[in-house]
Amino acid sequence: MVTAAATGQSSSAEQSGQYLVFELAGQHYGVEILRVQEIKGWEKPTRLPHSPDYVQGVINLRGAVVPIIDLRTRFGLPAADHGRTTVVIVVRVPGPRGELTAGLVVDAVSEVCSITSEQLRTPPQAVDALDTVLVRGLAMAGERMLILLDVPRLMSSTLAEPVAASQAA
Repeated sequence: MVTAAATGQSSSAEQSGQYLVFELAGQHYGVEILRVQEIKGWEKPTRLPHSPDYVQGVINLRGAVVPIIDLRTRFGLPAADHGRTTVVIVVRVPGPRGELTAGLVVDAVSEVCSITSEQLRTPPQAVDALDTVLVRGLAMAGERMLILLDVPRLMSSTLAEPVAASQAA
């Protein structure tokens, strides 16, 4: 069995708390509510040249330029049209050069859910599955299985690495 410490993930006690639950391709995901700045309706971002395909572009959020990440593309899920329930979850995390802010495009937001440490499970090691480094854990909320995302790792692997690579070039 792989422990949280061995994978560099937080312990179960650190993972318990409230999560914003959203849907993506029929699956339920959660992000720590303390990482969420706001939830915005969908608006088409301005595309930037030479950006990765999962970065749809940027929006102006009260004077701040915020990259918009398509989680379907980032996770290798099939594309879908943006519907009336499509929203952007704006998240903030500390980064090596200050705070990182980004918008995550999701199919729909459903609820805020409290998760206890007893409900948490370690994600299985699987081939061709969602990168387990980006998953904090799995939890049952009623009859639904939630995939709890590690937002700081998601942000750093999605935003910081492409930026660092382009600066090195």
